[in-house]
Amino acid sequence: MVASDRWATFDCYGTLIDWNGGIRRELVRVFGEDRVDERLARYHEIEPALQTGGARSYREVMTETMRELGAPDGEVSGLAEALPSWEPFPEVRPALEVARSRGWKLAILSNTDRDFIDASMERIGVPFELAIVASEIGSYKPGHLHWSRFFEETAAARGTHVHVAQSYFHDIVPANELGLRSIWINRYGERHEPPPARELDDLSRLPDTLDELVAA
Repeated sequence: MVASDRWATFDCYGTLIDWNGGIRRELVRVFGEDRVDERLARYHEIEPALQTGGARSYREVMTETMRELGAPDGEVSGLAEALPSWEPFPEVRPALEVARSRGWKLAILSNTDRDFIDASMERIGVPFELAIVASEIGSYKPGHLHWSRFFEETAAARGTHVHVAQSYFHDIVPANELGLRSIWINRYGERHEPPPARELDDLSRLPDTLDELVAA
């Protein structure tokens, strides 16, 4: 790998893997359909607070979040046990295959654990050069350490790098703070300012958008 390589880094859950769908199914299984949307919204409030400081593994974060949502003791590990089975969005594999065919190197920067990301990369079915996970660096996004470690390990040039993610809070905000190009995969029609370099509904047009941002 050389500094002039074109690199695309990705958040995984919500961007590549259907994270909301996976969590929602497990919440329905544990709590029933009643008020599941309310519990899903609450999940998104609890989780970032538990990630503060970076001391907990993501498995521990998911387990404690379920406990705070009121899951019975025998069900608090259900999310962590279900995560490896969660599927990628349908357009993800073909989009990544095209990007790789055009010379893009791919990496994942994830707020998760190594065993989870290994299982999810296998489900995606496209090779990644690198995956950096929170539990191994002691930091969760929106902290900047994922990107620092990525640039240290790859010697990638910032001018030939693009970050791709669904979470505005966890990924687009820190990418803006770091002065990095980013593509926001805005699957849920959210509105935030300032905008990223590009915004897409899903990954269908990702290869062309990457090429627009960094020409070969």
